[in-house]
Amino acid sequence: MLKTIGLASVIAILAAGGYFAFTQLQYSGSQADPAAPAVVNWVAAAPGRVEPKSGEIRIGTSLLGRVAEVMVKPDDKVEEGDLLIRLDDAEARAKLGAAETQAEALREEREKQFVSGREDVRKAEDAIYSAERAATGARIEFDFALSEKRAGKANADQPLADARQRLKDANSRLDRERLAFVKAQSKSNLPAPNSAESAVSAARTEVRMAEALLDKSRLRSPIAGTVLQVNAKDGEVVSPSPEPLVVLGDMSLVRVKAEVDEHDVAKIKVGQKAFVRSVSFPGKEFEGTVSNTASSLGQAKIGPRGPRRANDVEVLEVTIDLEKGVPLLPGMRVDAFFR
Repeated sequence: MLKTIGLASVIAILAAGGYFAFTQLQYSGSQADPAAPAVVNWVAAAPGRVEPKSGEIRIGTSLLGRVAEVMVKPDDKVEEGDLLIRLDDAEARAKLGAAETQAEALREEREKQFVSGREDVRKAEDAIYSAERAATGARIEFDFALSEKRAGKANADQPLADARQRLKDANSRLDRERLAFVKAQSKSNLPAPNSAESAVSAARTEVRMAEALLDKSRLRSPIAGTVLQVNAKDGEVVSPSPEPLVVLGDMSLVRVKAEVDEHDVAKIKVGQKAFVRSVSFPGKEFEGTVSNTASSLGQAKIGPRGPRRANDVEVLEVTIDLEKGVPLLPGMRVDAFFR
């Protein structure tokens, strides 16, 4: 049974550059009768763009600084928390060292002014501070081991695995100590801290601020995935900008963000089968399933470049999860067809 190809679907395909795909579907026919129209096995079509499962994660810097070391290159696999780029951190490390020294000096002064009834709180505060320092040290050790691995040093796998485990253990310890501090502070009739205790708390806050500044000089991966782009070189001066320094994505699965014409919205539902075509792979169809639809219509982002016209229609963003192993690359434009 033949189905009529709606004008809206034709416009959507043409807008995506899919004229060839459309004419092939409409006029290919059979070998026995080339003039006979082909059977159309889809109800709607839309332009789309390929992206990783996680979407493209664009990582930039919040600081003005010089790139000291670029740790990754395109196609590298990274884990969550891996160091991607390190900015020059000499000033940040100096501030952290000075803050730690001041905090330790004030802690010694505090011990001379003992306040009964706050022993548990004081011990919990000290335990948190100790755990924070251990976590910072483990993170720096891990960054160094990762740098050795990326540089191709022999026998670097085991030291990196050990450093990763120590960092995990240090973070777990820090979580436990924070919970213990909350419990110690929640006790009733707790005496107010004296001036020495307040001074130590303030000094340790300065340590944490210095540590946060140091950490901003290190760009880390928020996910486990693949490096798609690197837009930084050693020695460059970088600043906060919309242009990312690194683009990441989870390439374990690729998906398509399609923009369905509002006239075809009622034909689309989650779980529906679909396929996509790309001019890069003529004659091939890549199967997928609709995994999500937007909750409202919006402006088209994939259509022809240029200003919007008054009669432009709104579109529904639809996510299609493709089957594993497809050769499509992030950023490719495709034509999506919904069965």
